Amino acid sequence: MPTRTIAQETSMHRSRIRAIAAIAGLVLASALPAAHAEGAWPTKPVRIIVTFPPGGAPDTLARILADKWAPLGQPVTVENKPGAGGNIGADLVAKAPGDGHTLVIGTVGTHAINASLYQRMPYNNIKDFTPISFLASTPNLLVVNNNVPASNVKELVELAKKQQLFFGSSGSGTSIHLSGELFNTLAGVKMQHIPYKGRAEAIPDLMGGRIQMIFDNMPSALPLVQEGKIKAVAVTSAQRSPAAPNVPTIAESGLPGFEATSWFALLGSAGIPRDVQMRINAETLKAMALPDVKERLAKLGLDPNPGTPEALASLIQAETAKWAKVVKASGAKIE
Repeated sequence: MPTRTIAQETSMHRSRIRAIAAIAGLVLASALPAAHAEGAWPTKPVRIIVTFPPGGAPDTLARILADKWAPLGQPVTVENKPGAGGNIGADLVAKAPGDGHTLVIGTVGTHAINASLYQRMPYNNIKDFTPISFLASTPNLLVVNNNVPASNVKELVELAKKQQLFFGSSGSGTSIHLSGELFNTLAGVKMQHIPYKGRAEAIPDLMGGRIQMIFDNMPSALPLVQEGKIKAVAVTSAQRSPAAPNVPTIAESGLPGFEATSWFALLGSAGIPRDVQMRINAETLKAMALPDVKERLAKLGLDPNPGTPEALASLIQAETAKWAKVVKASGAKIE
């Protein structure tokens, strides 16, 4: 058998290396689509922007996600950026890189109402965001100061026709604000709106009597009602809330057709790749399905209903059109 020279051995060795490298390359290339499909996220710290101060439903939802995403291996921080009916925080996300690491808890205000309420919007509520998932909804609870001589909608309307009443909100353009404007329209009264930079600033004025009422989110208002610090008059949803079954709806209390709910959703900046969008969606649905999360939200009066990005996109389109009509009818406008 002929003896191979060193040169021949070296050549064969190089050939084998090239063959192995080629095979490895093919294996790696075939594996890349599968890995890419999973969505490389998160690869750096994640920020969840809440467009209102701490303590409300958007803040609660953001902190739940941050807690449940902790095992993903990257820090997840919640940042409260209130102001301008949520526009300041939402605009921050609208102008952030579209990589999925800057997210926002969108609300019916920031992603539906404000589009027609504000004459100069800093962002487009549809084009400047990537929808991730609907999170939850809640009725607003019409609550009044304990000294207000009205315990139901009929008595409140009669009182509003006799004297000037003031209702607060967590900011112009929020569902809390528009619930009051819708009440004015259907009841034929002229209650004066007083906007605050978040409901945390409005509640002390409500309990102190500087404003008479607020259409607050259920998770924020219900504990105060249960503690006897304020009075519940009615809920703004079409049906009574399981969290407060003894509180009637405004519609059944004399203003048929009244319905206004607050909803909260997770969105990112525009341009997030589809695989990353779906990865965040999957992690969101996983967190929202946990028994302890469901139990906590139920106690707060929040109705979780996470879903697809497409379902959220359709909702935002429909809600934007719905609230544009309410804003027009109310005559509300913000420069």
